[in-house]
Amino acid sequence: MNLDDAQKKKVTEWIAQGLKLSEIQKRLGEELGLRLTYMEARLLVDDLKLIPKDTEPPKTVELSGKPLDQGTNAPVAGVEPSEDPGASPLEGELPKAGAGNVKVKVDQIAQPGAVVSGSVTFSDGNTAAWYLDQFGRLGLAPKNQGYKPPASDLQLFQTELQNELAKMGF
Repeated sequence: MNLDDAQKKKVTEWIAQGLKLSEIQKRLGEELGLRLTYMEARLLVDDLKLIPKDTEPPKTVELSGKPLDQGTNAPVAGVEPSEDPGASPLEGELPKAGAGNVKVKVDQIAQPGAVVSGSVTFSDGNTAAWYLDQFGRLGLAPKNQGYKPPASDLQLFQTELQNELAKMGF
């Protein structure tokens, strides 16, 4: 697509204003009478050596639960995470790995549909199969239907699992 200098200047102004490519495509049709597909508009902007501005940068996530200062990615001073009963425990409150009687094993070949899988034996002797799917979701399938391990065992299981997976490079 060949544009005259006035049309090129308009497109350059729109980019400078921070318009998205779809908005530029729409304006090309409305103001300049040029009906272009999205891909044609994209190629036109590329031919003009223009780069649309990114909108908002992606937000970073802090796993400690403390909000981050968007400029420095450091925890915001004086702001503490909420004391939600469903919130995860703080690092200092986590049980030490190996302190309980929870044994985690990792399969050499993962179950179908899982990235990694294995088995776990809890402190009361009950066993369960576990798996981690492609979305990072952890699944637990106890051998005895309806069995629910104690909360302290679940914390130990997660800690032991993290340690085992770290050894494997996950």
